[in-house]
Amino acid sequence: MTENIAAGAPASEIPSPVDGYVGDPAVRAKWDDLYADRHQLWSGRPNGALVAEAAGLAPGRVLDVGCGEGADAVWLARGGWDVTALEVSGVALERAAGHARDAGVDVRWVHATLTEAELPPGTFDLVSAQYTALLRTPEGSAERALLSAVAVGGVLLLVHHAGMETRQADDGFDPADYVWPKMVAALLDDDWVVETDEQRPRVSPEGGAGAHHTDDLILRARRLR
Repeated sequence: MTENIAAGAPASEIPSPVDGYVGDPAVRAKWDDLYADRHQLWSGRPNGALVAEAAGLAPGRVLDVGCGEGADAVWLARGGWDVTALEVSGVALERAAGHARDAGVDVRWVHATLTEAELPPGTFDLVSAQYTALLRTPEGSAERALLSAVAVGGVLLLVHHAGMETRQADDGFDPADYVWPKMVAALLDDDWVVETDEQRPRVSPEGGAGAHHTDDLILRARRLR
């Protein structure tokens, strides 16, 4: 799958969005179970922060990290973006591909974890990670993969639920296991300019998991060189 993406193959030439998964099988199984438990997990509409932040950007190549059931990917494709969408759950990707077919848009699908996807560096005019559960590593692999994917002049848009990083760990969730916007911001050097780094009220689609969150953390940074 990643060979097709790297070569720039159009979505119509990719036989299945769930072929050739690259990553930890346990991570895939966890997310497959989550999606399989419901007919539809998310609202089916694009995330409000993405809609607001992408409004002034000229369409180009975009990477949708953790695309879920595909609402953001479809919205971006309808807006003229050349979309590559990455997801670990095969269940979610099958749904996303179905939604893209129904909408009549092309999307390149990558069935992989971000750190194992081997995406071409410096390729994307926008890298969007909306509430994505990226696993933390001592070497900061996920954070560096996000930054590496952005083209010169391009934008990284990282959005997460405010307050999640300070929650107490419980049986199903430990914030220390995941990447938060401040960790990515800490890696930005003189090659980047921070355009937004703030907490703001969430503009959320109605329905779907996560609708109870009220505020977003938004990091938007542009790569200068």
